[in-house]
Amino acid sequence: MAHGIDLELRHLPDLPARRDAAIGVVGAGFIVDDIQLVAYRDAGYNVRAIASRTPAHAEAVAHRHGIARVHQSWQDLLDDEEVEVLDLAFPPQAQPEIVMQAAQRPHIKGILVQKPMAGDYASAVAAVEACAGGPLLAVNQNMRFDQSMRALKTLLDRGALGEPVLATIEMRAIPHWQAFLEGGDRLTLQNMSIHHLDVFRYLFGDPEGIYVSARSDPRTRFEHRDGICLYVLEWADGMRASAWDDVWTGPVREGGEGDIYIKWRVEGREGVAWGHIGWPSYPERRPSTLSFATTRQPGYVFEPRWPEVWFPDAFQGTMGQLLGALQGRPLEIPGRDNLLTMALVEAGYRSLAERRFVRVDEITDAPAASARADAAAAS
Repeated sequence: MAHGIDLELRHLPDLPARRDAAIGVVGAGFIVDDIQLVAYRDAGYNVRAIASRTPAHAEAVAHRHGIARVHQSWQDLLDDEEVEVLDLAFPPQAQPEIVMQAAQRPHIKGILVQKPMAGDYASAVAAVEACAGGPLLAVNQNMRFDQSMRALKTLLDRGALGEPVLATIEMRAIPHWQAFLEGGDRLTLQNMSIHHLDVFRYLFGDPEGIYVSARSDPRTRFEHRDGICLYVLEWADGMRASAWDDVWTGPVREGGEGDIYIKWRVEGREGVAWGHIGWPSYPERRPSTLSFATTRQPGYVFEPRWPEVWFPDAFQGTMGQLLGALQGRPLEIPGRDNLLTMALVEAGYRSLAERRFVRVDEITDAPAASARADAAAAS
């Protein structure tokens, strides 16, 4: 407690007491090798098996992380009856088939699927429906476990900022685009902005819709339409959120100086909070930050700090919430809820194509939305 304000902001997840469920990992790329498996080791999770599209990659990752069993294919891993929890980190368009197959294995009790869970909204719905009555399906929306976002959520839930009015994220950072993204027609909005769209939902609930403007990124060599993305979200109560996802940032990789960062800000009727996301500094361990001021304590700016970082520490939480749900806790990032994040992405692409504000229910309730449009045209 400082100046009457509780600074215990619950920036870390409550990890489950039991962490011995046998985990099988499908995927052996950067996010698995450098991030997820490091986080799992630090949390004491029990990774028992791994498979990848390239068995040699799986062998190398297994050797680095002490994983006992390497399967030659994801199908073989699904058939491994010792695997209780599936951790899936494959290209999004390939994930729904694996989820559907895993849902038919009674020994698999839970599935954590990398975001985006599918290449489009309809495929995501099919994956979620396949798990109905079967394994728990969770989505690895890991920005929800960034320490500054967890602390900010605590502040909002306590009402320290009052009614939210405006939230912004300004990203000037260069992602690593995986090779599997080449040849598709979706880039930043689905593979980078999805972090921000989902965390806006986590913090403020579901918006009515979205407006997107985008252009290509001069640095990205393969064909794409959504490189640099700017977008606005609208809520029925007047709340607004906006993000600039600038993956260009200027010619900083072409010899020029630059300024790489991700800043966020939330303004409420009774306070304001702001901070930086530490991820762009990876592999340097730079914690995300939060500062805030509130009318409940005039004259002070509070600056709680912590040593943990998004990459890799936050990934303890994404797997931990699934393991906890298997022990009776509520599932924090269920696949069915994440369909609304996927619908928001889909609405964003429709907005980009049609150059207009698109309601989320145009995606989730397509027949009803079509009927409303016909009625409006008739009037």
